[in-house]
Amino acid sequence: MMNTPVPGLVPSPAPQEAALHPQAVQVRADQPADPHAMLGAFERLLDSYAAGTEHAGSDSYIALVVGTSGSTGTPKRTALTARALTASAAATENFFNATGEAASQWLLALPAHYIAGAQVLARSVLAGTAPVIARSVIEPVHFSPEVFLQAVERMSSARRFISLVPTQLHKLLESADANPSLGTEIHEALGSFTGILLGGAPASADLIAASTALGLNTVTTYGSAETAGGCVYSGSVLPGVRVELVPEEDMPTVLDTGGKQAQVGRIWISGAHLASGYIGDTARTAEHFFTAADGTRWYRTDDYGLLSPAHAPGSPAGPGNTARGNEPRLQVLGRSDDVLISGGVKISARAVATALEEHPAVREACVVGLPDARWGTAIAAAVTLVPSVGAAAAPTENSHPLNEELCALLRARCAEKLGAPAAPKQLSILPDFPLTSTGKPDRAEIYSILDRDYRQG
Repeated sequence: MMNTPVPGLVPSPAPQEAALHPQAVQVRADQPADPHAMLGAFERLLDSYAAGTEHAGSDSYIALVVGTSGSTGTPKRTALTARALTASAAATENFFNATGEAASQWLLALPAHYIAGAQVLARSVLAGTAPVIARSVIEPVHFSPEVFLQAVERMSSARRFISLVPTQLHKLLESADANPSLGTEIHEALGSFTGILLGGAPASADLIAASTALGLNTVTTYGSAETAGGCVYSGSVLPGVRVELVPEEDMPTVLDTGGKQAQVGRIWISGAHLASGYIGDTARTAEHFFTAADGTRWYRTDDYGLLSPAHAPGSPAGPGNTARGNEPRLQVLGRSDDVLISGGVKISARAVATALEEHPAVREACVVGLPDARWGTAIAAAVTLVPSVGAAAAPTENSHPLNEELCALLRARCAEKLGAPAAPKQLSILPDFPLTSTGKPDRAEIYSILDRDYRQG
């Protein structure tokens, strides 16, 4: 029987097409959306919800559907009510202590057909401000420092926010380092934001350190479409959100901040921000969404994590720390299916990536498991290098002497920190990671590259 954070939880029913509001916003990963049309729809939906002019039962009507393409499995359509979107926006405002300040204005730099982009538009409507939309979202141009600076110039509120993926922030900071005159503008523009929300993929410790050194208020976010976007900021659980960990078999044991062995667990989340489930998908909804006897709803994530004491050494600071008192902080260790078993030893792919990214030469790391007759699963990793190192090496040639030396150092680092089985059997240095349309590393393509390199090696 499945362990749950609360006794007596029962699977939730799947929402049906009939629950969609007639003007509901529906987006899908492989179909770019029009942010202006979405903004108009959100204005009608959320304004009427806030004013209470919708008919009775409007809490259950679906305002936003976030769909996947189905390219890597059965597509899913995550359903979010106006209540869930409103609760999520309120939690973010409360985290940044909104009382008595100017209205929040958002810059949209991510595609609108993903939850982070859609939420920028919804939160703008709820804040009563007009978002600034970067050219890269609506025109056939890539996100760049120039596109970013042009967008920032159009912002009018002193209280401003932006959601980025780590690759975008890397690009901005590296461009600033390479061009000092442009760098001053980039640093000033980034520094003008009340909050820079960084999510979509794990951010390396070096990226956070570089951001902190510049005095930027960068907040790492954890969440998904099922939680209406980020619901944990820099490890701090947002107001109105509850997180519990449930131990399961095959979960690895890690060291906590005090150096003691700690059992991790699957992350369960509760709160008004939760999605209603997956439209028309009874089995998938019943696997992830549950309801308690008192009506409280829970979402069973695919991630595992560790709750650490508040203000633990090395934990990222954030504006929510003081407001959240001494509550424990959530450390997300990776997906439950990221636990790789190599030679009978359980290894966290995220832990290996973190160990690699702690080396000063590494910008980003991606770790996967490859089928192997001897080991069952071979640990494989792809890394990109910081520009100063990458320029001296030959990222497309792993046989380059500097690359061979670096790979040996990186393997030794993983073995020292995590044990010999965690040292990657295949380590490929790439000039850049292939990216998805959202700017996240394309794990499927990286897997193919590593599989090819491993077979050829």
